[in-house]
Amino acid sequence: MAVQRMDNVGIVVEDLDAAIAFFTELGMELEGRMPIEERWAGTAVGLDDMRSEIAMMRVPDGPGRIELAKYHAPRAVTPESAVAPANTVGLHRVMFAVDDIEDTLARLRPYGAELVGEVARYEDSYLLCYLRGPSGIIVGLAEQLG
Repeated sequence: MAVQRMDNVGIVVEDLDAAIAFFTELGMELEGRMPIEERWAGTAVGLDDMRSEIAMMRVPDGPGRIELAKYHAPRAVTPESAVAPANTVGLHRVMFAVDDIEDTLARLRPYGAELVGEVARYEDSYLLCYLRGPSGIIVGLAEQLG
């Protein structure tokens, strides 16, 4: 048996509207938004009396999707360090290939994006950076050179 595809990456956020705006400005498209309150959902994720709202964001003309989730009940839990460093165990970041890294950074800053480090050059191949977006989400950007 083999994996058929990677369907999506799930990210819990504090402000769903802010996260949608951020990923829309990055270039993703809102595929749909809906409340999730059925018992099956709480059973699947192991939470009693779960109520949430999700937004599915997709890469235009591509297979990549992100599921943004805002938990209403039980409330989302913030880890001990809300601004966890890059070497924290667990989901690290989501990486996107972009045409122009500086333009992308400029467009995302009004949506709360802050560089984690600096834009770095990997040989003559890529410009790379990590940025922190809404709810502390770490997003990687890669611009292929040449």
